[in-house]
Amino acid sequence: MSQPAPAAPALAAIVLAAGQGTRMKSDRHKVLHPIAGRPLLHHLLASVDALAPERTVVVVGAGREQIEASLAGTPTRFAVQAEQLGTGHAVRVAEEALAGFAGDVLVLYGDVPLVRPETMRSMVERLNAADAPVAVVLGFRPPDAAAYGRIVAEGDGTIAKMVEYKDATPEERAIDLCNSGLMAVRAADLFALLAQVRNENAAGEYYLPDIVMEAMAAGRKSAVIEAEAWEVAGVNSRAELAGVEAEWQRRRRADAMAAGVTLVAPETVWFAHDTALGRDVVIEPNVIFGPGVHVGDHAVIRGFSHIEGASIGAGAQVGPYARLRPGAVLGAKAKVGNFVEIKKAELGAGAKVSHLTYLGDASVGAEANIGAGTITCNYDGYFKYRTEIGAGAFIGSNSALVAPVSIGAGAIVGAGSVITSNVEADALALARGAQTVRPGWAMRFREAMQAKKKKGG
Repeated sequence: MSQPAPAAPALAAIVLAAGQGTRMKSDRHKVLHPIAGRPLLHHLLASVDALAPERTVVVVGAGREQIEASLAGTPTRFAVQAEQLGTGHAVRVAEEALAGFAGDVLVLYGDVPLVRPETMRSMVERLNAADAPVAVVLGFRPPDAAAYGRIVAEGDGTIAKMVEYKDATPEERAIDLCNSGLMAVRAADLFALLAQVRNENAAGEYYLPDIVMEAMAAGRKSAVIEAEAWEVAGVNSRAELAGVEAEWQRRRRADAMAAGVTLVAPETVWFAHDTALGRDVVIEPNVIFGPGVHVGDHAVIRGFSHIEGASIGAGAQVGPYARLRPGAVLGAKAKVGNFVEIKKAELGAGAKVSHLTYLGDASVGAEANIGAGTITCNYDGYFKYRTEIGAGAFIGSNSALVAPVSIGAGAIVGAGSVITSNVEADALALARGAQTVRPGWAMRFREAMQAKKKKGG
């Protein structure tokens, strides 16, 4: 009888997020700046969570209160690096948080948000390969190697040397295989090797990559695997933040089109991290999605619309120039036209709100028609109130529905009405001032004013 495969070692992650991020010139911590509506750190932690780690430790320093608040209620552990003494030192301060842990450790960076779960898994698998390297380093080959640390690798991927740019020779700087800083190491090796690392270098810091050389001095090898440069792009400035955002959006647009979504002008559409799109959706130019949007099959989103926290039913139409705010729910084949804003309101199947309208805290029944210029007056300066509009109702243009109020199914509200009381089903409601017409009055008024003007007032 064959023996079952041994269970994979337990996994932990150490995420370094203690840097001050001074180049961002921001009151917000660097790792909390958003990409696609989600903080950098949260992007990375979502990928880590896909591997179901036993423990996740975030190393914090300056601005730690912001990071801890953003992760409140999660099982994340924290370690504090009070003094910035290099990446090796940052990892060492996480040792106590990993006390008793005996598995594999991924070392990641909070400002390197796009690392895929598949890449992390590959690092761990290489660590547990038959030749059992001490550490697995994630390398990459950027178009411009700039000041990245270099990796000198053998043909089989084992590492002959790792060196920081500051300490590299001209020959070593000519190598294009760079060190991302990301690493997989067994916990027992990680902290034992870090204890041997010295700070005898140009910066006077304790470098995490030096554990590779410490292990090599003891006759133990490490290995490198490679990722694409975009995946390990870091964020240290607003310009780099914009660059990472642009790459994330480029890849998301490509994924959307591959899944059956039409983007008329792909480069002008901006997605959130959780935008969900159905089949045969059409998105016109200059559409922005905030977090929390689901779009059903065959829906059409016309140009210059802004959508956040909304659910759009199958076959619905939105825009152009529409704004859907959180809590907007559109039923199948509902229509929201130009210059319409909807907040915390539901439209039934086939309901139409074609132009120049605000619906807030409302429910609109199936096949109802809301005329241009209609508003639900939902706020009295202190509290919000709901408006209920029944199925098949017709609201005439330029009407104001003063909540709380209910318009029954099939009712008609005459144009220009201000409705303050409930309207029963199939009734007609008119609330206008009486129209007065005085024949010839305008002509006599003009003549009198012109005569007055000639006399000098």
